[in-house]
Amino acid sequence: MTTLSPENSLSARQSASFILGLHPFVRTEAWKFLTGYYSWQSSQDERLMVDSTRRKNYEALCQMYEKIQPLLENLHRNFIETRNNIAYDIQKLYDKDPLGNVLIDKKRLEKILLLSYVCNTQAEYQQGFHEMVMLFQLMVEHDHETFWLFQFFLQKTEHSCVINIGVGKNLDMLNNLINFLDPVFAEHLKGKGAGAVQSLFPWFCLYFQRAFKSFDDVWRLWEVLLTGKPCRNFQVLVAYSMLQMVRKQVLQESMTGDDILLACNNLIDLDAADLVSAACTVYAELVQKDVPQPLKDFFL
Repeated sequence: MTTLSPENSLSARQSASFILGLHPFVRTEAWKFLTGYYSWQSSQDERLMVDSTRRKNYEALCQMYEKIQPLLENLHRNFIETRNNIAYDIQKLYDKDPLGNVLIDKKRLEKILLLSYVCNTQAEYQQGFHEMVMLFQLMVEHDHETFWLFQFFLQKTEHSCVINIGVGKNLDMLNNLINFLDPVFAEHLKGKGAGAVQSLFPWFCLYFQRAFKSFDDVWRLWEVLLTGKPCRNFQVLVAYSMLQMVRKQVLQESMTGDDILLACNNLIDLDAADLVSAACTVYAELVQKDVPQPLKDFFL
């Protein structure tokens, strides 16, 4: 890989993480490259400097937050409501492994979520962010790493898990994709199964986190999304592949929208490699067709 040009080296590294996934021993460091926390072309010294700068910037944001917190409490009703929602969501998190060992620090997690809410005006806090940030906290050691990895992850994935930015677009494109690739299924979803697709927004808000059997599977899928391969907005192809898992049952039993949603919610303990493979198969089918312009602009 060292003999490649910087551009081809970057492409090769991203392709490797897409095809093979990341080994747990290198995941923490590799995610910093995939998200943009570090540049792919950076030296060790440059990365040490970047990490120091990000730590200092995080500490400065924490100090700023402490200064303006009374102002936020007095002038912004949304702040108090959001802070209460964050505290409630975190309280519900199960923070121990099967042996009873504590996995996460809830106080640190709450602080990071509040700081993200105050500093990132594009992505206001929504239910599910606490579960996502928990996975970043499990991956890295320091709070500044958790905070910045989450911010870069949102940027790199074009905020497509944010309700008021990307989720609605994902659902619309999922509908368009079903109409294009599976007209029979689409007809049922417009009739007796009406409303089912629009009710699948938690898939996108959590990036399918609850569908997998392990955190490693969640990270595996998220790593694919970060590479941008084989296409943009791969998450919609993943959702389409999951719907195909219940398609036969839905049509045979002529399910209503509520029953379809229940069947989709029962898709748990999935294997990320199998799901990525199925979504890649959908992509291969898509590129062989005369794709409508909206889908082409979204994926290709």
